[in-house]
Amino acid sequence: MAHAIMLQGTGSDVGKTVLVAGLCRAARNRGLKVRPFKPQNMSNNAAVAAIPGEAGEGEIGRAQWLQALACGVPPTVHMNPVLLKPQSDIGSQIVVQGRVAGRAAARDYQALKGRLMDAVMDSWAYVGEGADLVIVEGAGSPAEINLRDRDIANMGFARRANVPVVLVGDIDRGGVIAAIAGTHLILAEEDRRMVAGYIINKFRGDVSLFDEGIAAIDRFTGWRSFGTVPWLSEAARLPSEDSVVLERLAGGSAKPLKVAVPMLPRIANFDDLDPLRAEPQVEVVFVPPGSRLPADAGLVVIPGSKSTIADLAAFRQNGWDSDLAAHRRRGGRIVGLCGGYQMLGRRVSDPHGLEGGAGAVEGLGHLDVETVMEPEKSVRNVHARSLHHDVPLTGYEIHLGRTEGADCLRPVAEIDGRADGATSPDGKVYGTYLHGLFGSDAFRARFLEAFGVVGGGTDYRAGVEAALDAIADHLETHLDCDALFSLARSGGLRSETA
Repeated sequence: MAHAIMLQGTGSDVGKTVLVAGLCRAARNRGLKVRPFKPQNMSNNAAVAAIPGEAGEGEIGRAQWLQALACGVPPTVHMNPVLLKPQSDIGSQIVVQGRVAGRAAARDYQALKGRLMDAVMDSWAYVGEGADLVIVEGAGSPAEINLRDRDIANMGFARRANVPVVLVGDIDRGGVIAAIAGTHLILAEEDRRMVAGYIINKFRGDVSLFDEGIAAIDRFTGWRSFGTVPWLSEAARLPSEDSVVLERLAGGSAKPLKVAVPMLPRIANFDDLDPLRAEPQVEVVFVPPGSRLPADAGLVVIPGSKSTIADLAAFRQNGWDSDLAAHRRRGGRIVGLCGGYQMLGRRVSDPHGLEGGAGAVEGLGHLDVETVMEPEKSVRNVHARSLHHDVPLTGYEIHLGRTEGADCLRPVAEIDGRADGATSPDGKVYGTYLHGLFGSDAFRARFLEAFGVVGGGTDYRAGVEAALDAIADHLETHLDCDALFSLARSGGLRSETA
């Protein structure tokens, strides 16, 4: 097995994903063969990854896709063997090693964890093979001791795989001393011994002002500090995994083009909007429930959804259907992505109850198409071409459903010789199953021309790579990376160029 370390958090959204990505890039820059791993993830922001030994592809969390990019390696489903995709407040779709394995309520899922650990350990062995270093990301917090008996995401995995743990605390949210000391207090002794130290994350200002805080944590825990990481502004340029970040993206400074994006309850793959957010002349506004779609928006994008019919009902409950109709009457443009595409049609049917109860609902009616949910799920990376602008596209498909209708005679893209999507007769409304549409710099430039906006001048993917390099440099400066990497157990380090 390769060397490994595991970052766990005092809670969710403490910055583990970015730290793991940054450390992966730092290790790669040192010439190490490094790989990411997350035993269990819960996210509707998914990516497509290879299934080793099979011709098909499967799903992993978007964060592990990003971390694989940081490592400079293609992602595989083994980097995130268990992915939970929430479909309701109490239940999720369960994806195991890239494939949908069923659905379960939260209570029932706890009983499944023992069997899922076998898949986790199988994937763990695969990821570690041939690697010098594996950097593991936990989920939530090890302090959730009510879930400890069947844990596969934090200490349950760390002890089974014998991987040392570094605890991450978020000082920006406040209470970081209590969070770290409290975690130490309530962990079982066997789990506590797995923790080698901690990292303070998201610090703003003069780090020396927290010297007494470090001393206090040392007194309470006896754990060593591996350093204090400043607020990393570059993290905003990376794809986000958790919808909690959308609360921080609700507004922005006024720019020539305002893009309104309704925050659906089961919003999925909202990082599709990141390339537009990076455009200097574009303001992307994520509209929270209870707020109206802004009347001055030039474009409304309805994003993907894990539960199209349920989110369509929420769309109407928020009055967004009326707002969208008014936007359309004003001559505004609308784009629907995946589940958003399905909502824009005349009807959505789920005869098998794949997303919940069986049934059918009326769509928003802005495209003359109908969707029927079908058991076979499309999961694949694709190369395509925009039929509107005659430029190449790259992206991926993750969806249930077959969409047909008159507006499909005006497709949006050609994917492997197959037409995809639909366009209204006036060309101002269209939908597509292609995730990553706006990631094409050439397409984005042509698309924004319709709004009188100059765009596409920035290389979005290069910006992500530059952000990873900058974060890695910050971590090398502010963390004791030598000590962190030396924690890894078993095996010997080898250089990528050796």
